[in-house]
Amino acid sequence: MTSHVYKSIELTGSSTIGTDDAVQNAIERASETVRNIQWLQVIETRGHVEGGKVAHWQVTIKVGFTLD
Repeated sequence: MTSHVYKSIELTGSSTIGTDDAVQNAIERASETVRNIQWLQVIETRGHVEGGKVAHWQVTIKVGFTLD
């Protein structure tokens, strides 16, 4: 197995649909400019409430990617 060096960054995705969608939105957007994303770790989940209902979700993730 080849040795890798990883760099990690934190991202926060949001969604009106749910937490999984918020994570996917963050990963998809980051993938436009960050190459070699290999893993993620959920750091924090929170939501915004309006009128007694969840209006949108925010999920902060740590993303690791290999360096070229």
